[in-house]
Amino acid sequence: MQDRSHGAALSSRLNWLRAAVLGANDGVLSTAGLVLGVAGADASFSALLAAGVAGLVAGALSMAAGEYVSVSTQRDTEKAAVHQEKAELAALPEAELRELAAMLQRKGLQPATAHQAALEMTQHDALAAHAELELGIQPGQYTNPWHAAWASAVSFAVGALVPLLTVLLSPSTWAVTWTAVAVLLALVATGVASAHLGGAPRLPAALRNVAGGLLAMGVTYAIGRVVGAQL
Repeated sequence: MQDRSHGAALSSRLNWLRAAVLGANDGVLSTAGLVLGVAGADASFSALLAAGVAGLVAGALSMAAGEYVSVSTQRDTEKAAVHQEKAELAALPEAELRELAAMLQRKGLQPATAHQAALEMTQHDALAAHAELELGIQPGQYTNPWHAAWASAVSFAVGALVPLLTVLLSPSTWAVTWTAVAVLLALVATGVASAHLGGAPRLPAALRNVAGGLLAMGVTYAIGRVVGAQL
């Protein structure tokens, strides 16, 4: 039981850490695109400030709402699956015992050993055994939508501060360059963090992040220049 609780806690922590990293990445990139697009139109300091703050607040709230809805749906699906499994155990206990034994056989146990293990697991906690082996869910240990929502909102706001503060505090002639450099460094950091959490190679993740960031900033800045020239 302690091992299962530890595993569930670790899984939950990784879920909101991933949400935080993705939120920070979105905050950096979307706010950078917004402020650079406005900067490309040769907007005033007050326009940059208004656009950046509005983008930060709107983005953070949007990320929080999106994560809450998404994780709540996942949580409801997990609960429904466990409820259905509970009903099947009550209605067809022998069939469920055979199903559990078959799953254990597929994991490499001999038929007699699998049957005995399934019997002991059923006697100990039939619902937990079926939910974990069949569904990959631990009853009562469901994903928390509030954790993901808060992690996304706060991390988005923190990420958004990187381009916003850089463009506002930089000399006007260097604002775009300094902001681009700051954003690229932040994207490298979020790319490496995301790869680390997922156990993936860090360099390809960082390069993908940087390439996407350069494309997004270049396009939005160019559009801002074109629109600004027409105003």
